[in-house]
Amino acid sequence: MPAIDRRLLTHFEWVLPLLVVAAAMTGILTIYSATYTPALVGPPALAMRQLAWLGAGIVAMLLATLFDYRRLDHRAYLVYGIFLAMVLAVPLVGSVGGGSRRWLRLGPVAIQPSEFMKLGMVIVLAHYFARSDRTHHDLRQAIPVFGLIALPAAFVLIQPDLGSAALLSVVSLSMMLVGGVRLRWFALLALPFLAVAPFLWGFLKEYQQQRILMFLDPTKDPLGAGYHIIQSTIAVGSGMVWGKGWLKGTQNHLDFLPEEHTDFIFSVFAEERGFAGSAALMLLYLAIMVRMLVIAGRARDRFGLLVVVGVLATVFWQVLVNIGMTTGLLPVVGITLPFMSYGGSSLLCLLIGTGLVMNVSMRRFLF
Repeated sequence: MPAIDRRLLTHFEWVLPLLVVAAAMTGILTIYSATYTPALVGPPALAMRQLAWLGAGIVAMLLATLFDYRRLDHRAYLVYGIFLAMVLAVPLVGSVGGGSRRWLRLGPVAIQPSEFMKLGMVIVLAHYFARSDRTHHDLRQAIPVFGLIALPAAFVLIQPDLGSAALLSVVSLSMMLVGGVRLRWFALLALPFLAVAPFLWGFLKEYQQQRILMFLDPTKDPLGAGYHIIQSTIAVGSGMVWGKGWLKGTQNHLDFLPEEHTDFIFSVFAEERGFAGSAALMLLYLAIMVRMLVIAGRARDRFGLLVVVGVLATVFWQVLVNIGMTTGLLPVVGITLPFMSYGGSSLLCLLIGTGLVMNVSMRRFLF
């Protein structure tokens, strides 16, 4: 095994991992509360599983700093192909949970390939735009990118997983914008999207269609499609300034909140911690994203910059959409809150992405 360059240890990126682990530990405490029952003997099983995933994720994050990230530039299509094959395997051999076929079982654990596909998409688009000698791209150069995006997004949508498919798309579009695709081409591409939108609507399940329609007025069906939004906003508002305290959220423990440990974990947190705690959480996310932005600005090559931008875009859009939907500002589309929501695949991939960002930061001194 080759010796580790001492300069990497000297310039180890410690700020970012401390921030993301703080967010993950906050998430575990919130999952504990979300799944706690007074009659329970011992800690809730889901909180302990998430703690185990956090341990595995920290190891994976550190491993992601040990190799030169530029090796991924030469193997980007291989990484993309492996993760795409996993996504394509889901309809054939995937396991069902929560009414959707989204997981592949590998021995005692089940992984969600759509989460890994986000990381694969970041790497392949970083490679594509870094290899180009153009600073600006027209529609002709952008067309292959849409092929890379459309195939996994379509198969993820069929699972059905509207949230992950939407996230794959917006993260990819964010990277295209930073990669040099001009804004006017996005406006032009919006026209065919609007043309096929009615056909895409038909691919959505009825409950997904209702969630989007209820965004405009959830009171039209308060006990049906609008129930999630109404109960979530009640929980967020009932926390007031200082919150009700840990394990004391009534909306959660009286089972009014749906998916309280995954999609609606922010509602649990806001009820218990109030506006003050929610503001502190937003500042923590802001610190994570600002730190990634600083690292992107210091990157010594275009591939490293785009990898950091892709990971940053993933965190940004997930935070924006999740908090937007739990507060009633956006439709409910099933996107988890990064580092906080329960989910081993999501946490593992986010921590690996964090490790790649650390890798870019540390190796800027070796060029």
